[in-house]
Amino acid sequence: MTQAATPVLDVTDLATRFDTQDGMVHAVNGVSFTLNRGEFLGVVGESGSGKSVTMMSLLRLIPIPPGQIVSGKAMFEGQDLLAMELEDLRSVRGGRIGFIFQDPLTSLNPVLTVGHQIMESLDIHTDIPEKERPDRAQQLLELVGIPAAKQRLDNFPHELSGGMRQRVMIAMALACSPRVIIADEPTTALDVTIQAQIIEIVKELRQRLGTAVIWITHDLGVVAGLADRVIVMYGGQIVEEATVSDLYSDPKHPYTRGLLGSVPRLDQKGLKLVNIKGQPPSLWERPASCSFAPRCPYAFDRCRAENPPLMDVGPGHKAACWWDVDNGRPR
Repeated sequence: MTQAATPVLDVTDLATRFDTQDGMVHAVNGVSFTLNRGEFLGVVGESGSGKSVTMMSLLRLIPIPPGQIVSGKAMFEGQDLLAMELEDLRSVRGGRIGFIFQDPLTSLNPVLTVGHQIMESLDIHTDIPEKERPDRAQQLLELVGIPAAKQRLDNFPHELSGGMRQRVMIAMALACSPRVIIADEPTTALDVTIQAQIIEIVKELRQRLGTAVIWITHDLGVVAGLADRVIVMYGGQIVEEATVSDLYSDPKHPYTRGLLGSVPRLDQKGLKLVNIKGQPPSLWERPASCSFAPRCPYAFDRCRAENPPLMDVGPGHKAACWWDVDNGRPR
């Protein structure tokens, strides 16, 4: 559960775009959210919805150019991450905010040992004396469940399995006791058994260390067992935000209903899975109307003329939709 309703991260009106050969891609369009201390926030949506670009923009990890952060604030411990000098931001990355990337094989340096890479982070972001760093690196590997941790310090990334490499990435993210960890689909390339182990490790570490977590995924099953609160993204925007229990029991946005209806559930045997017809939106222009309207069974004239803001639809529950799905009428 969330420790306290005190934001550790407060993002307002974030917009990111990419200047490509084919035109301007408006990847993130006015995203605003908060992350409370010790909270586990799930971010879900289909591929291309803007999940990863949103979180990478916060730490300015997108390639600039062609990427460009055109607006927004991201307040973290009294500082705007988007306005900080790059040198100051480097002390935040990996130090106070850890990032677990989707593919550990390409994220880890192939010519440096696992121990060297963990100790490098300790060198940059902590005051731990050099002679104590190997012991700390070993403790971190043990913390994430790697057997024979002392011997593994001398291994190169290619000598480890996919699950082991992902555990190393988690250990590196935890090395400096960060206030926030951002995990970008960290279990996507792993088999189901290893996925479950990684998820259990993150749950246990979060409970033990009190670190706030942002978990980016397209797997709604993972979010159901992990998150306190969930953000649903579509077309570079947040279309729904709610506690995990409210989102699964009473979704208010047609897109969220479609996502949940496309997942097999043991408590709903015999029901056909939902197919969301149509294609994801083109992002060559910033949306002037509801991006989901061409695929939405409830769309009416206002949806095609005006982009809905994120509106309160219940206690702690927001949705960007002009249609009241519960009462079958416009809001």
